[in-house]
Amino acid sequence: MPAVPRFWRRIPNRYNLIGVKCKSCDSIYFPPRSICPKCRRTGELESYKLSGEGEIVTYTEIRVPPEGFEDETPYILAIIELEEGPRITAQITDISPDEVKIGKKVEATFRHVGEEGEKGIIYYGYKFRLKDQTNSSDEKK
Repeated sequence: MPAVPRFWRRIPNRYNLIGVKCKSCDSIYFPPRSICPKCRRTGELESYKLSGEGEIVTYTEIRVPPEGFEDETPYILAIIELEEGPRITAQITDISPDEVKIGKKVEATFRHVGEEGEKGIIYYGYKFRLKDQTNSSDEKK
């Protein structure tokens, strides 16, 4: 039986931003959906790998987090417009809240999100950081 981490790594959507693109109108959506909102049922959708780059449209600083995220405060939650057009809500990481500005360029990065179960199975997800920014954990090494 394969190890859990290997199993998750082999799921393309898990560690990539995979959306869909309509073959009829060229609209791109994230997260993936089964029907194009513009074409309705006439559009045919295909899987589309997003660049993971975009810019901050708006943001807020979270000081009172949901259960399980108490140790991460304060953190920034932003709406990011990806280069391809879709907007995505995600955490901005590796930055202090006073450095965040609307219009700043960001890129996706995959980070530890949490742990589940008695064995503490770790799961990851996408977050964003300022583009061309050195990872703060790299600076500590």
